[in-house]
Amino acid sequence: MMKTAPLTTLAALAALAGCGAPDERVAVPRADAGMTQRISYGSVSLRAVSLPTYAASEEIWVSGPDGRIVAGDGLLWADDPARALTLELTRYLSQITGARVASEPWPFLDRPDAELELRIEEMLAYSDGTFRMSGQYFVAPENGRDRARLFALSVPIAGDATAQDIAAARGAVMRQLAGEIATSGLR
Repeated sequence: MMKTAPLTTLAALAALAGCGAPDERVAVPRADAGMTQRISYGSVSLRAVSLPTYAASEEIWVSGPDGRIVAGDGLLWADDPARALTLELTRYLSQITGARVASEPWPFLDRPDAELELRIEEMLAYSDGTFRMSGQYFVAPENGRDRARLFALSVPIAGDATAQDIAAARGAVMRQLAGEIATSGLR
């Protein structure tokens, strides 16, 4: 089922919201990772997530039916996106693996068994009713072979594609990515 109308409506409402209305900050809802996976490392350090310029800003971005990327004027993420994604991935990897996972700077005295770096190339809500994220992650263990993997993930945006629905979809795609990293990158 196409969700072009709700996302187009969201973009139009966002533009109108910029006409004097206060900014609306949208938080990604917390959720349980929903899986467990044993990994090869007892501790993992996560570097700050790298984002494309548009996704690094506070605005919530939507790809319209014509392919243009439009900021939801007046619709903002509740936290700095790079910081929020880094902490979110840290939390999900901790839940999934049971390992000691922390973002940099590494807060413990002993060095981590592996370092993880995530570079996001695309992070957008689309007019077809999906939220997509793609990029690459790198695992550099203290001992062992380095890994580099590409990923391209997509989840449906539930509901009427409101800002809260987009935030929930972003959370779902991050849980999916954490599961992929745990099963393919950290094993």
